[in-house]
Amino acid sequence: MTIFCSHCHRPLQAETSCLPRRGEQAPGTSKPFRSTKSASKARRDQINVELQALRSLLPISAREKERLSYLHTMALVCLQLRGTQLFPPGSAPPAGPALGVELLSLLPGFLLVLSANGKLVYISENVAQVLGLSVVELLAQGDMVFDILDGRAHEDARKKLLLAQEEPGREVTFVSEMRTSKAFRLQHGGNRAVVVHGRFTAPRWPASPSTAAFVALCTPVGQLPADGDATSQDDLFQSTHILDMTFTDVTESVTYHLGYHRKELIGQSWYSLLHPEDADLAAAQHRAVGESLGTGTRAGTAVLRVLRRDRAWAWLHVSARRDGGGHAITCTSRCLR
Repeated sequence: MTIFCSHCHRPLQAETSCLPRRGEQAPGTSKPFRSTKSASKARRDQINVELQALRSLLPISAREKERLSYLHTMALVCLQLRGTQLFPPGSAPPAGPALGVELLSLLPGFLLVLSANGKLVYISENVAQVLGLSVVELLAQGDMVFDILDGRAHEDARKKLLLAQEEPGREVTFVSEMRTSKAFRLQHGGNRAVVVHGRFTAPRWPASPSTAAFVALCTPVGQLPADGDATSQDDLFQSTHILDMTFTDVTESVTYHLGYHRKELIGQSWYSLLHPEDADLAAAQHRAVGESLGTGTRAGTAVLRVLRRDRAWAWLHVSARRDGGGHAITCTSRCLR
């Protein structure tokens, strides 16, 4: 019986084999490429040269360039490329560095520009005054806006950005906790709550979804309380509702925060005071309270805009729970200033 080789399908003799011996190369195959220490070093040197060339083009000081890691360098390069795509050179009048610094110092917050898919395009340098992180340090978190937001705020931010994108020119506002430096968290007990107010705009013509940019001003507000933190009663008011969120009682301090007298609110629906853009978020919190098991169960928190008696909007940090044997909902609202 003839036995054939499984590699070359030629008949095998008892004393021969086409299988490669140790150290030999299999027939019909090319010589494998072997990396050497010198080749690896040459590649690393080439990468370093290219990174150094990219680093030299960044519009930052020489001192900052020296401190950049590979990751930070590439993050800044990508940021600059996205900015150039949306705002080509010459599309806006140039401003001197001194003028830019002076203008930024007059703003109540920092500027944020996003692409249509949520990628970071521009962050003004004064972000360090708000979050305690420089632009470079913030980019180390990631290149999406959701990378710099607290995880609990992702869904609300995504909905508001989608709403603004579907209706170009419409201004949207949402409050979110943004990541801060370790020193800031140690000093203030957590991340920082920031009001993001902006809209999608077309920086160049013809306008298209791919060239639209979300331009926003991010203004800090009062710190959101951590779970379990004791908070001054001067900043709080409490309200009691039946399960459909109709007021049955509210503390007298509501007059200080919203301007209403206690009797004016009893019998009214909580939803009649909410900003239309925050109704979905409040409804989600309401459903979570309704689905919570047991009494006194906390169903999370939300930051909502509520209409004051003087027709202005007040930002409230609201936590809700089931009480009264499950037949009532108690809300603790803290005014953010």
